[in-house]
Amino acid sequence: MKSITITQFQERFSDDDACLAEIFINRNEGVVACPNCGVEGFHYYKVRSRKCYECKDCGNQLHPLAGTIFHKSSTPLKQWFYAIFLFSKSKNGISAKELERQLGVTYKTAWRMAKQIRTLFDVDGEKLYGHVEMDETYVGGKRRSFEPDNKTPVVGAVERKGQIVARVTQDASATTLQQLLREHVEVGTKLYTDEWRGYHRARTMGYLHEAVNHSKYEWADGIVHTNTIEGFWSLLKRSVRGTYGFVSPKYLQSYLNEFSYRYNHRTSDRLFDQMLELVVKPS
Repeated sequence: MKSITITQFQERFSDDDACLAEIFINRNEGVVACPNCGVEGFHYYKVRSRKCYECKDCGNQLHPLAGTIFHKSSTPLKQWFYAIFLFSKSKNGISAKELERQLGVTYKTAWRMAKQIRTLFDVDGEKLYGHVEMDETYVGGKRRSFEPDNKTPVVGAVERKGQIVARVTQDASATTLQQLLREHVEVGTKLYTDEWRGYHRARTMGYLHEAVNHSKYEWADGIVHTNTIEGFWSLLKRSVRGTYGFVSPKYLQSYLNEFSYRYNHRTSDRLFDQMLELVVKPS
């Protein structure tokens, strides 16, 4: 199955009612009877001029948008769905200015929509295992010397040919790195890092740790390298500079979650539908 095209999107979601029906169906998947009267068959119909459905047997109303990112939003549902479609198609992210241009809404509305959509990606997965690379980097700000100045530290771990986890941190100290290692990587995993001293206790913690010495221009020693995680950092930083220009530390984690989600579903041909499955879950 190929990913959805713009033509297919327009046919499938021609108006707000079609979008509302999609949300209603997804939120009530598997329900076989009215939760109020218990009549089997789940005979609900769309209430005219309202964003709700009503049981034809007892009049009980269900509001599909309650608890979702669409709740109390005056923006048409089709515009919300199109914004999600754009997120699913982009490899480098979508800025609020781009949403403003594409949707014809105000910048304030576009910014809020983008912010709300990014909350969908805050999903914790299982611990990483197998062959895992871990690295730290700094995002934003200006570097005036060797030390990271006015930049936000970020730590990430990636399972080769698998999932990635990236977190904004206060620093890249040994304490911080060890805490994230315990939280996100299974003990016994083969761990590959650079020579930063923050990783020196990894072996005593139960990991099979090997490192490359970047200070001596050693980038790979057979399977020992951090090229995968560094490739992710490169994509993230290019996207921040090229798409957003600047991301404040306050919201950086939500951008990391977005790029991590996209990376973790890089082989999926139904990313848009997967995002809709997230969007119908109560926030």
